[in-house]
Amino acid sequence: MKNIIILGSTGSIGTQAIDVIKNNRDKFNVLGIAAFKNASLLLEQAKQLRPKYVCLIDEKTCLDSKDRFQDYSFLEGVEGATQLASDDSCDVVLNAIVGAAGLPATVAAIEKGKVLALANKESLVAAGDFVNDLLSRSKSKIIPVDSEHSAIFQCLIGEDTSEVKKIILTASGGPFKGRKLSSLKDITPAEAVSHPRWNMGDKISVDSATLMNKGLEVIEAHFLFGISYEKIEIVIHPESIIHSMVEFVDGSIKAHLGRTDMRIPIQYALSYPKRIDAPVSSISFEEITSLTFGKIDHESAPCIGLALSAAEKGQSYPATMNAANEVAVEAFLNREIKFTDIGEIVEATLSAHCPVDIGTINDFNDVDQWARTLAKETIEKK
Repeated sequence: MKNIIILGSTGSIGTQAIDVIKNNRDKFNVLGIAAFKNASLLLEQAKQLRPKYVCLIDEKTCLDSKDRFQDYSFLEGVEGATQLASDDSCDVVLNAIVGAAGLPATVAAIEKGKVLALANKESLVAAGDFVNDLLSRSKSKIIPVDSEHSAIFQCLIGEDTSEVKKIILTASGGPFKGRKLSSLKDITPAEAVSHPRWNMGDKISVDSATLMNKGLEVIEAHFLFGISYEKIEIVIHPESIIHSMVEFVDGSIKAHLGRTDMRIPIQYALSYPKRIDAPVSSISFEEITSLTFGKIDHESAPCIGLALSAAEKGQSYPATMNAANEVAVEAFLNREIKFTDIGEIVEATLSAHCPVDIGTINDFNDVDQWARTLAKETIEKK
């Protein structure tokens, strides 16, 4: 029986993780759950799972809702989520907090030597060198939850990474595949979050629509697997049946195939190193009529180029890019800017940035706050 902490329990990853756990009550016990501000769903989850700890991160929501959680040990704010991630009784921390706000919990779990089921890719995107330095001095292990990185992780089991020729990240292309950038100015938030293949939260769905998400995944793969950027390739694969591939120096390619259901990589991260019965039906290969592949259209998706450029420059550029993107995506979802403004705001923030090394949480916080402030100022001028 594994004791699980779920950070971001009311989001897309968190709710699907709970679905996995409810189907495997003999294998998993939920020790604690944390949500940003969806107090009603958090309370419902608490009644179902009976965790020891419950946490609300948003300060205002804590003040308004604290009395509803008197049957549990109630924790508050980022500090509460960080406390959960370092609880001595916990075996696995599932970090599904959205955005750079998930970094403190990632750091806490690593410092405590926990198995970290990482759905918060921004921890590595914004502070990859810092996180990997902590990992090198810890007994902690990261098991990736993103479908692409879970696929690569599984393809690399038993392999020597020095024999990897390249990693091939697959991308569905998002809801606007094949459309020119000029045709996307009047895209609505509802259209942008309507992903053709995956059931995801709003922020990651917008990132998928701009293809920023694929740039973030390249950075995450670099830090997760120690593979240089020039050995990481992206291919458009609209069917999303192959979740990613690894090519080795002898020309052999391992591919990971599966249903487009996030419960599969979530379950694998929680059950690792064991596998348990799938929560979904097997693929019927007779149903697969074609597997198609194509190249990224960088002119129609400038965000991916911005992410890759920030990755190559290193230092604090990825953290700056990530912060500006989070601010821009939120503004788009709130209908404050156009869809095509997202990339422009990220580019403007990167252009004004003076890079520094990120060696501490405080270094990261300084860069993150600077980038968010500038991005918001740019939005106000729109």
